[in-house]
Amino acid sequence: MPSFDQIRFRPPRGARADAALAIGVFVLVALVAEGQRLSHGRDSMASLVVSWLLITAVCGALLFRRRYPVAVGWFTVLVTGAYYLLSDIDGPLVIVPIVALYAIAAQGRLQPAVAMAAAMVIGVSVGTLAGNSDINGTAVFMLTGWLVAVVALGSGRHSRVAYAEEEARLRATEERLRIARELHDVIGHNISMINVQAGAARHRLKKDPAPQAEAALGAIEVGSREILRELRATLDVLRRVDEDAPRAPAPGLARADELVASAKLAGLAVRIERTGAERSLPAPVDLAAYRIVQESLTNAARHSRGGGVTIRIAYGDRELTLAVEDDGRGTAARPAGSGGGSGITGMTERARALGGELTAGPRPEGGFAVRARLPYGITGEPMEWSDR
Repeated sequence: MPSFDQIRFRPPRGARADAALAIGVFVLVALVAEGQRLSHGRDSMASLVVSWLLITAVCGALLFRRRYPVAVGWFTVLVTGAYYLLSDIDGPLVIVPIVALYAIAAQGRLQPAVAMAAAMVIGVSVGTLAGNSDINGTAVFMLTGWLVAVVALGSGRHSRVAYAEEEARLRATEERLRIARELHDVIGHNISMINVQAGAARHRLKKDPAPQAEAALGAIEVGSREILRELRATLDVLRRVDEDAPRAPAPGLARADELVASAKLAGLAVRIERTGAERSLPAPVDLAAYRIVQESLTNAARHSRGGGVTIRIAYGDRELTLAVEDDGRGTAARPAGSGGGSGITGMTERARALGGELTAGPRPEGGFAVRARLPYGITGEPMEWSDR
């Protein structure tokens, strides 16, 4: 049995919608016009033929309103005016130019829409002044109000559609920036670690070639495998068309030990201090914390010239506090972005996007420190406290 979504009515779109609109308006005008003809009495054959030809032409023009909106609008205005001048049947054919007027305004073409509305009001006013007893000043005033309302409604729809499209473009731009930041963090961290490991191995090989070479190659193999895995996962997001669920969870603080192990292979002595009751974090906060720790370790491995790094993670009631401090010496302990990169900038943007803040700079006692505050509110259930 088909589901409700499969059997529910779906209105036609595109050319089918135009055809349905043209047929519907034609049937409405024909029924009203025929009723008036029957009540009016017998009309001349010439007047009858002219009336039906004009009705058919005006309604048929709606089939082309999407392709040639302004031309169709003016055509319906002029032919409708001829209809009321030449025909003895007073059908509601004015509906057609009003529909065309709305379509033009909804496309953002305000000047042609205003010109058409003005032409319709002027034409009806001239007919009233010429002595047409069927239309008086009140009717002209009401017609003017209707036309102004139609133009306003069409213009409002155009504004809403344009706003929605602009929002979609902004979201796409933000997503591209987010993916670029992810690629920077993934590639920058792992390549930096590989570079540090290769440089350290080159100096140590002179003292003890065999064991040092094996250890260095193993570290480089692990780092390159990690960068390929994360790069593949990020590129999968770019290639994905449907909004299917990702196949691997996003990185978080649960994987902080992997960062520590990678940093140790680069010659850093890293320890983690956790305080407060650990809890499950919102995915954006967890990912931002992981990337901040990752970038800070990359900075320490490349620039600190120190041997020790301390990572402090404090779980508060409503926010997570991070501090990554190294014991580097002198000018080497500088931000990763000071040479033209975007490491500190990227970390700061991540913190600010979550309503937090991040500071980075030299420590008074020496070395470099990155401190971040990431608010998350009351989220998840506290887990068992740990200190590793």
